[in-house]
Amino acid sequence: MSEPKVNQNTLRMGTKPMLPLIIEMSLPSMFSMLIQALYNIVDSIFVSRLGEYALSAVSLVYPIQLINISVGVGTSVGLSSLISRRLGAKDYEAAQSAAEHGLFLALCHWLLFVAFGLFGSRSFASAFSENATLIEPAVQYCTIVCVGSLFALCSSSMEKIMQAGGNMIAPMWCMLSGAVTNIILDPIMIFGLFGFPAMGVAGAAVATVIGQCVCFLVANIFMHKLDLPVKVKYGRFAMSGRTIKDIYQVGLPSMVMQSIGSVMTIALNAILIGFSEAAVAVLGVYFKLQSFVFMPVFGMNHGLMPIMGYNYGAKNRKRLMNAYKLGIVIAMCIMVVGLLLFQLIPDKLMSLFKAEGDLLTVGVKALRTISLCFPFAAIGIITGTLFQATGRGIYSLFTSLLRQLIVIVPAAYVLSKMIGVMGVWYAFPLAEGFSLCFSLLMLRRLWRTDISHIPLKQAM
Repeated sequence: MSEPKVNQNTLRMGTKPMLPLIIEMSLPSMFSMLIQALYNIVDSIFVSRLGEYALSAVSLVYPIQLINISVGVGTSVGLSSLISRRLGAKDYEAAQSAAEHGLFLALCHWLLFVAFGLFGSRSFASAFSENATLIEPAVQYCTIVCVGSLFALCSSSMEKIMQAGGNMIAPMWCMLSGAVTNIILDPIMIFGLFGFPAMGVAGAAVATVIGQCVCFLVANIFMHKLDLPVKVKYGRFAMSGRTIKDIYQVGLPSMVMQSIGSVMTIALNAILIGFSEAAVAVLGVYFKLQSFVFMPVFGMNHGLMPIMGYNYGAKNRKRLMNAYKLGIVIAMCIMVVGLLLFQLIPDKLMSLFKAEGDLLTVGVKALRTISLCFPFAAIGIITGTLFQATGRGIYSLFTSLLRQLIVIVPAAYVLSKMIGVMGVWYAFPLAEGFSLCFSLLMLRRLWRTDISHIPLKQAM
């Protein structure tokens, strides 16, 4: 395969001054992720109008949605990292081969979710409660979002292919189109406006799937119209075991790492349901609210990943580490703002979901306690991005295991037995602190064994 002409989006990752480059690469994704976070909140706000049981039902299914997102994003993170490294190393044929595997892997993953949605939804919901008022809407919601997840999985891969080549604007419009469609359709489908039947919780799921479909269609248009260094080309796919292995080397740890959050949520829901269904709803509300803080940081990661991967592949140590340091500063600023909001106005945040009585009381204490972990998370998230960009996704996996499983679940269980439901909330900052210490130890190891040996080039 002859060497293609590399567009300026790719070249600037190795030449443009770092702070303007991070801002340029990250802002579109940060904006689109904020819109996605807005959708998450609006979706739950509308559902909360159906009653506390409806909100609790959606909260029970939230871990399954997280697993779906984790599989899509985890695989596409491995895809993006591999494409960026191969572009940085000028191996264009290998970069194209990696891109062509994106939709194939998305299709394989979708078949697994279809099977779970059709045959596992009821068993999953029934494991938490025998209350039909809670189980039935949970089953409906879970089945619809799982069966319709193909569009989300495919869109995730296509967005990361565009980002790996340095184009951050097109993925922003993809996510924006899906999220806005979802927000518009939510009240229409849930409450039956403009002649549509009132579908309740199921309507929220249908709106979600339609939004994902719109995102997929827009991604296809961009994929075929834009000047990209690599593209998805239908009909020419040739499966390569080596390419799949390279994608999963980073993608699988990232996938498992993010899926661990689902396991954590399931375990915490099992602990919280012993106190009240309101406590389960509070955890669901927290995850929706914290997405407004974490999503911009994850959006910045979408810009940082190709920058770090490209400069690591190009053997430019100074630019690699400059990107890492500036990323931490920006992430810390975002997280501190989030911390202040959660500490100062938790009652107003909870009131968005018609919280009153036990739901409001428990929610205010939960938001103030859990948000103490935000500054620690800023460093941990950016360090994990560095691990993934350099092909060390396994380090991020071990860090997440500590934060979201090994420490938090046992700590939540033990502390809940000692001091009640507050013990579950205290487990969050405790686990974040432990995982950050481990992450910094792995960073030191990565520096000593690899990064410090890369020749020092002039930063730009």
